[in-house]
Amino acid sequence: MTIENYFILSAILFCIGMAVVITRKNAIVVLMGVELILNAANVNFVAISRLDNVQIEGQFFSLFVIVVAAAEAAVALAIILKVYKYYNTTNLNEINQLKG
Repeated sequence: MTIENYFILSAILFCIGMAVVITRKNAIVVLMGVELILNAANVNFVAISRLDNVQIEGQFFSLFVIVVAAAEAAVALAIILKVYKYYNTTNLNEINQLKG
């Protein structure tokens, strides 16, 4: 498998994630789109790290992104739960209209 294949996979993941973030209205689905975007970055880090067999900074960056994504998902889900209890919806357009 060549490095171009990894970049193509990363670009596809990124495009799918951006399409989900832009088009969907459910907060949980938008969060999943953000996770896809972060996974696209991870694929890039690991692919670039594979070019240089001696250095493993790409794997460390990827591990760091995974840890940050897990923390981001936990905080975002907690916020979504609080918003759902307050507004009784996870639709982002309705929450924006109910704001004030």
